Amino acid sequence: MLSEEHGRMGEEAATEWLRQHGYQICERNWRSGRYELDIVATRFDVIHFVEVKCRADNSFLSPEQTLTPTKVRSLKRAVAAYLALHDVDLNPQIDLMAVTISEMGDVTLEYIPEAVVSRW
Repeated sequence: MLSEEHGRMGEEAATEWLRQHGYQICERNWRSGRYELDIVATRFDVIHFVEVKCRADNSFLSPEQTLTPTKVRSLKRAVAAYLALHDVDLNPQIDLMAVTISEMGDVTLEYIPEAVVSRW
């Protein structure tokens, strides 16, 4: 079981990875009402909505399996809310950053672009 501290550590590692790979971070932990987005970043002509999923290295579920239909609907609504509130002239994309944390505290990242495919 991961602690809140591990979650923050994973989100920080995800943000740093994105920066190192040329993404400009626009928002972290964006909230509006019941909607929430972990990371909003831009790169080239795309605005990336990055869902960060942290898990222990002995977890039974893969990061992709944690994106349930309910979570996907929630993410799509959050993205729509964000786009309605901001004047964005970029192509939206929902990505997944899978963060695995070992018992020793080692962090492994796996970036999955377009983890949620949508027609905007």
